[in-house]
Amino acid sequence: MRPLLELKGVSKFFGGLAALVDVSFTVNEGEVVGLIGPNGAGKTTLFNVINGFYKPSKGEVYFDGKRISGLRPHRICRLGVARTFQVVKPLQRLTVIDNVMASAFLRSPSRQEALERAEKILHFVGLYEDRETVSKNLPLGKRKKLEIARALATEPKLLLLDESFAGLNPKEQAEMIETIKKINREGVTILIIEHHMRVIMSISNRVVVLNYGEKIAEGSPQEVASSPEVIKAYLGETAVA
Repeated sequence: MRPLLELKGVSKFFGGLAALVDVSFTVNEGEVVGLIGPNGAGKTTLFNVINGFYKPSKGEVYFDGKRISGLRPHRICRLGVARTFQVVKPLQRLTVIDNVMASAFLRSPSRQEALERAEKILHFVGLYEDRETVSKNLPLGKRKKLEIARALATEPKLLLLDESFAGLNPKEQAEMIETIKKINREGVTILIIEHHMRVIMSISNRVVVLNYGEKIAEGSPQEVASSPEVIKAYLGETAVA
């Protein structure tokens, strides 16, 4: 398999605080890779480094064979990396369709083309019937789908999903799992931060585990779930004993 995303010795320091320490791993084209770890492990900081919000203090990030460390977020997005946020951030006063069109303009030269792209994506994620709804009036589950729709409108090769399942009920979680599997079947590679272990285990080809900014495990979902280091990070020394 061809590496699409490569992190090589990535560290990020805020003053004297190390948020990431020498993190290295790859995400291969076509994979779904889960990124897990306790709160404060550095997962969202890592996303911020990948998509250009932060420049790494040390190390390099490569996407599709090109070094992207230090590039601005809009340039990284244009190369084919899109992301969602843990706290959803729609353009609240705009309708659902206008939210998605705003992202579609990244690659669509005309309003008509952006509209057609947005309508296609809303059908895909199951929000077409809500296209004229002002986004701030959507329930949380649909706002999460809108966040993904906006990212998809940029036509990414790699999609970074930051806790897309947080706050969803079991029915909404099941729908979101199917949506993510559909996106992956369309050829989009996915790196996903998630706390719901059932979700991660059901959709991930591989899992990377962070703790205190360091990578402590990497492997199949089954390998990671049985790792003493991972059990210790989540449940403490007594659980391992």
